[in-house]
Amino acid sequence: MKCKTIRIRDLNDRARQSFAECRVHLTPAVRDHDSLNQILCNVQHYSSFTTDNDSYNEHDFGSFAVEDDVVFWKWDYLDCDLQYHSPDPADPNVTCRVLTIMFVDEY
Repeated sequence: MKCKTIRIRDLNDRARQSFAECRVHLTPAVRDHDSLNQILCNVQHYSSFTTDNDSYNEHDFGSFAVEDDVVFWKWDYLDCDLQYHSPDPADPNVTCRVLTIMFVDEY
């Protein structure tokens, strides 16, 4: 596995598990959901990565069910001004990680 891939995966996991060193965006439907705390906990503890849902091994996407809803979460890598894609997602000095948590029908 390439060093950059490992670094991206480690940064993604650390930020997702702690919600630190990133921005977390909740869609209004997620924010207002009765099971918001369970959704956030499931995102932080997500470990169901497979080659089907994590083909680049960067731990940048996940999905799970809560009640009758399917939740998606995903990473976007932006520059520090939040204007463009990051020039290097493996470098936290030039990358703002944005974790979006949404329902499948909002994707």
